[in-house]
Amino acid sequence: MELNKEFDRQGNFLFRHRSILPLLIILPGLCVFIFVNLEKAGSHVNDFPEQGYQYFCLGITLLGLLIRALTVGYAQKNTSGRNTQNQVADHLNTSGMYSIVRHPLYLGNFFMWLGVAMLTQHTWFIVAFTLVYWFYYERIMFAEEQYIKTKFGEVFSDWAAKTPAIVPNIFQWHNPDLDFSFRKVLRQEKNGLAAIFILFFLFDTIAEYIAFRDVQFRHGEWIILFTAGCVLYIILKFLKNNTQVLNAEGGR
Repeated sequence: MELNKEFDRQGNFLFRHRSILPLLIILPGLCVFIFVNLEKAGSHVNDFPEQGYQYFCLGITLLGLLIRALTVGYAQKNTSGRNTQNQVADHLNTSGMYSIVRHPLYLGNFFMWLGVAMLTQHTWFIVAFTLVYWFYYERIMFAEEQYIKTKFGEVFSDWAAKTPAIVPNIFQWHNPDLDFSFRKVLRQEKNGLAAIFILFFLFDTIAEYIAFRDVQFRHGEWIILFTAGCVLYIILKFLKNNTQVLNAEGGR
């Protein structure tokens, strides 16, 4: 099979199953995190994670969520969505985040999961995560671009020729063509927001138990954020399924 066809086949397969990627990060990450902290405990080093470092990791993760929000909030209908089986692109986005990078959602995902990977404080795991992420999404991006190129032809080729794939060129910024839809962001990004606070709470709780053999929520802000994230998710899930509150104007 030709290499481009093989990449396209792999990309479409990974696209359909991209929901498993978080498991490929979280489960090994938790194992590495537990191992690192058990090793510290075994050497009698009471090195409970410092809040400053945790906040730094949270900042990296929230940066990724912000990138996704700026992408989704300005995107046209039936683009930049959570379609899980087949590619969907009724329009070609070229303004806003799409004016500086071709795959802003995947750039946002990278930073979101990088912050979680960094919680392990294990250099080789962070490097491995970066390589796996790149391999995984490189195929997906290839398949997406094959689909978009077929659909939009020269319009896509002209845009792709001047817009980098994953490393943004901020000097090319072009203001979004549409108004920002906060409701669309809440509807589509509620899962990611809740997951962030749940994971940070989980990592902090595990580290506390290993360090002190008890859980007293010494970093109490994480349980507050965990609770707030869960409550917000439940509210937004209810509104999405039972009301029209989160339906954006014009069906966006």
